[in-house]
Amino acid sequence: MLVRASRPPNVVFVLPGLGAGGSEHIVSLLCNHFAAQGWAITLIAFEEPSTEPYYPHHPDVRIVRLGMKSRRRLAASGALAMLHRQRLLKRAFKQVRPELVVSFLTRTNILSVLAARSLHIPVIVSERNNPALQGVGPVWGRLRRMTYPRAVGLVTMTQGAMDWFTAAMDVNGWVIPNPVPPAVTEAARRPEGRTIGAVGRLVPQKGFDLLLAAFARAAPRIPDWRLVIWGEGPERAALERQRDRLGLTDRVSLQGVTRTPGEWIAKADLFVLSSRFEGWGIVVGEAMGAGLPVISFDCQWGPAEMIEHGTSGLLVPNGDCAALGDAIVSLCTDEPRRAALGVAARQRMALFGHDQVLAHWQSVITSVLDHHRVRAGS
Repeated sequence: MLVRASRPPNVVFVLPGLGAGGSEHIVSLLCNHFAAQGWAITLIAFEEPSTEPYYPHHPDVRIVRLGMKSRRRLAASGALAMLHRQRLLKRAFKQVRPELVVSFLTRTNILSVLAARSLHIPVIVSERNNPALQGVGPVWGRLRRMTYPRAVGLVTMTQGAMDWFTAAMDVNGWVIPNPVPPAVTEAARRPEGRTIGAVGRLVPQKGFDLLLAAFARAAPRIPDWRLVIWGEGPERAALERQRDRLGLTDRVSLQGVTRTPGEWIAKADLFVLSSRFEGWGIVVGEAMGAGLPVISFDCQWGPAEMIEHGTSGLLVPNGDCAALGDAIVSLCTDEPRRAALGVAARQRMALFGHDQVLAHWQSVITSVLDHHRVRAGS
């Protein structure tokens, strides 16, 4: 029995903030996709940024900011802040009265399940990183084991992440990779281009310190190439010191966050992912979808599911700076191979097309809505 045609679905998405991250990106795509179909879509964010959301949203997407600031707290004040966030979120749910909540990222997921439980609103939670390597702390870990089984389901981007969760707790789940957005078009090849690009938040997970070490090994052999890192974060000063200590001040630039999503693509001729671990690696997909040759650490999880080593990109042993430096040199000195890898990369990304991935999300969400409406007799 299908009942979704009786009225447009009313769905809430929940995020910590509205910045330039991968989770914010996929949520904007989902919100826009469903709003364009006439669904009632509300996006709730805990933090209230001083600027507009980084990613564009359909005019019919209602954005609600709860105004909570993000800061480290002592355990006692942290517990009070968690309860306050839960109350604010529950109040927002009462006002919007959604049929379904779709929440992203661990702490937000936990709060969403707790806030929605007494209101009898089903919740889909989504994890966007590597749970085996990204620690959430003992308290949040216990809360996750307690709350996730109460959600109607869990979405991860890789089978590796799903296997970890199903081994650790009783959850139903779906594996849905990130899409390559349709806005990503083939990057213009610049004959004089000699830029190695990397993108991500400046945090230890992204391994930019490893990338600098690898580039230092490669730099003498590719004197006409430079490295540009786009992103911002707490490791900026340490990375700048490392760059200068390695004598790469004139060869490496930390550009900050691009003004518009994907702006870096047209400025790079080769893309490198140096992450210690990933939830998926959306920038790898963006680079490949644009026809850029890609080198990545074979980290858990994501890159190996996108890149066919030697065909649509290069995978090097995780954390091996020497191997990464050698791979960089091998592509920087071989233009025909760069071109061939770029063509194959673009073809490979057809498997992760925007329409296919959004259709998978829609299938999951509508099946949950149908089940909930049947149970509610509506």
